[in-house]
Amino acid sequence: MPGRDRRTAEGGTAVVEFVLVSALVMGLLLAVLQLAVYVHVRNVIAASAQEGARYGANADVDSTAGGERTRLLVTNALSADTADGLSCTAAEETGAAGAILVVVRCTGAVPSLFAPLGDLLRIDATGRALKEGR
Repeated sequence: MPGRDRRTAEGGTAVVEFVLVSALVMGLLLAVLQLAVYVHVRNVIAASAQEGARYGANADVDSTAGGERTRLLVTNALSADTADGLSCTAAEETGAAGAILVVVRCTGAVPSLFAPLGDLLRIDATGRALKEGR
């Protein structure tokens, strides 16, 4: 029975192939999840920077309050840990035709599903708004 000997010799290959393929599929799944987290956090921070710039552009509000407003919005939308990892600053800049713009800039790291990535997933978001009453 030569056929039977061949089957027993290859009996463990299915298990090994399953382990190798499942490890590859899990790695791809985790990479897609990390990408989804990165895009979500980037969009929330960009929207918060825009809202912070609009808040700082109000006539009765100091322009520098936009940075703290942005951190508050990120804390409410994501988490306090994510907001603590951000540096948000607001300042006035002169735009075209002498218009005063409130610019909020946020930089920081995105939370990583993989601990070794750490600060590799950086984010920079900017929000601008025209200052009222000028």
